[in-house]
Amino acid sequence: MSTTPPVSTTALLSAEALKVAFPGRRGAATARAVDGVDLDIRPGEIVALVGESGCGKTTLARSLLGLVPPTSGRVTFGGAPLDYTGRALKAYRKRVQLVLQDPSGSLNPRHTVYDAVAEGLRIHRYAGDERAAVSEALSRAGLRPPERFFLRFPHELSGGQRQRVVIAGALVLEPELIVADEPVASLDASVRGEILALLLRLRDELGLSALVVTHDLGLAWNIADRVAVMYLGRIVETGPVEQLLTAPQHPYTRALLSVLPEAQGEPVVLAGEPPDPSKVPSGCRFHVRCQVLASGEAERAGVAESCRTVDLPVLNGAGEAQVACHWAAARAGESGGGSADAPLT
Repeated sequence: MSTTPPVSTTALLSAEALKVAFPGRRGAATARAVDGVDLDIRPGEIVALVGESGCGKTTLARSLLGLVPPTSGRVTFGGAPLDYTGRALKAYRKRVQLVLQDPSGSLNPRHTVYDAVAEGLRIHRYAGDERAAVSEALSRAGLRPPERFFLRFPHELSGGQRQRVVIAGALVLEPELIVADEPVASLDASVRGEILALLLRLRDELGLSALVVTHDLGLAWNIADRVAVMYLGRIVETGPVEQLLTAPQHPYTRALLSVLPEAQGEPVVLAGEPPDPSKVPSGCRFHVRCQVLASGEAERAGVAESCRTVDLPVLNGAGEAQVACHWAAARAGESGGGSADAPLT
């Protein structure tokens, strides 16, 4: 788990009331992929965005990168709204870089490691010493001595080395923030820890901020300062990593945590698949799969009807512990604000 505190309380990157909707084909309903999100990422902070496939986390990440313009709301960087003109986006993407899940798909098999890392410099017409910049980026990514890798092709590298090349390609432009989409999902378990340690070292040495998109709460525990749990287009729980993962409030977060090896008790098996983003349920958007509602606990707490009919507010992006759940709010009221029991030791 990350322990170094953020160097600033002022947000570097923010989403404000962000919504991204995609029109349905042939008259089908609009899919609300991101349906009202506030999220701040501070300088030197690693935020993990967690949720099942289809919950909207990749669309949110792409919108933060300027790849998908929002339907409403806005993205700000350094306090200024994101400008979607071509020149402004080019300058923005020098400061905010993307690291994709599959390094094999990210690297051109016909390009050497040197060319892969130097590509960003050439796109942005770097005026300095290209060879020195590529060498430094490879060294920072853990490929030493860097000259030994210059003329290698992706197929000559291991999976971990390819991911380090992708990270070096992002670092060469000296960004302030990276967005890493499932950065270790395609790697062997023995290599995952090395890449996560690398990201933490880059944060500590360079003050680099990161948004790590993942379905794995175990990964979040090992790398993040803060976690935002996303379900059906909205963040349903957020807070400091240790507080959220040891005392989760939302039934969805509890279900995700229940399948980790450290979890006590039986895993929570959620009914069905995540609902269609073009058919968001009324009330709490999780209620159709909620184990607390199904078990009668919400009924006993007097909130079952609210779960089915009363929408919940968008959580603010400031970073304190928050949850969008009628049942959790009722429990907190009964206990005078205390947290729910933790499923982990």
